[in-house]
Amino acid sequence: MKIAAVSEDGITISQHFGRAPFYVVITVENGQIVGREVREKMGHAQFASREETHTPAEAAQGHGFDPAAQERHARMAASIADCDVLLARGMGAGAYESLRRAGIRPILTEIANIEEAVRAVIAGQIEDHIEWLH
Repeated sequence: MKIAAVSEDGITISQHFGRAPFYVVITVENGQIVGREVREKMGHAQFASREETHTPAEAAQGHGFDPAAQERHARMAASIADCDVLLARGMGAGAYESLRRAGIRPILTEIANIEEAVRAVIAGQIEDHIEWLH
C-alpha cells in the first residue's frame, strides 16, 4: 500500500491540498513503513493564470467541480496515481471527489505529523473529517 500526504516541509501534512508544493509518499508492507519518497506536486501556483468559468449547474455543485478545475485536480493527482490514500488537513469538495474518482481515498485528518497519520491509517483508526471540505 502507498499513502501520500500533501506537505510543505516533509514532516507535517499541509492544511491545504491545492497549495502544498509536494507529496510525501510512504510505502507500507505487512503493516510496516518500508519506504519514503518525496514527489513534486502541481498546485495553485502553476494554474494561477487560468481563468475559471462556471455554468449555473456547476456553481450549484460547489467549488472545484467545473471542467477546468477537474482537469487541474487530475493533473495534481497524476504523480500519485499509484497511491491508495491521500492525507490532507483541508481541501475543496471538487478535489476530494476528483481523487475518489481516480481511485485514491482522500482523508482529511486532524493529525499533523505524516508518520503518525500513516500509522493511524494502518491501524484503521483515522477519521475522515469531510465536514472540513470547502
